[in-house]
Amino acid sequence: KKAQELTVLCDAKVSLIMFSNTGKFHEYTTPNITTKKIYDQYQKTLGIDLWSTHYERMQGHLKKLKEINNKLRREIGQRVGGEDLNDLSIQELCSLEQKMAASLTDVRRRKYHVLKTQTETYKKKVRSMEERHGNLLLNFEAKCEDPQFGTLFEKDRDYDYAFRLHHGGGFGSNELRLA
Repeated sequence: KKAQELTVLCDAKVSLIMFSNTGKFHEYTTPNITTKKIYDQYQKTLGIDLWSTHYERMQGHLKKLKEINNKLRREIGQRVGGEDLNDLSIQELCSLEQKMAASLTDVRRRKYHVLKTQTETYKKKVRSMEERHGNLLLNFEAKCEDPQFGTLFEKDRDYDYAFRLHHGGGFGSNELRLA
């Protein structure tokens, strides 16, 4: 209310910003003028620039962000293979070489781990098959020695037939059973 009276009585340009203890915000600015214009006139009168340091900080931050952006774009281009290496400095080339060497080491380590795991798995399968083959061979030999079983070997064939003779039967085809 007092700020409005000052504006009318003194023909002054007034800008008032208040915060209460409860955090309420109150503002008054002379009609037909903005808070920015008040700040600009304040800076001009005192001969200072309130915005320049903030602007310079923002410009520095923007420059850093642009550098990071360019670096990331370059790295993405290199990974994809779409960028020419001629534009890189010696430091960037050395850094790229180190990264590539580290990546190659990681790829080799992973490849050898996968190969080792697969080899161990196949060795276990081979041992299991050898054990199974041995058990089948022992079972087959035991049946060959049993008088109730007979074997038939063919000279030109790679396989054996085992059959069992049943009690009271002859060698007719009805009494032959594959074991």
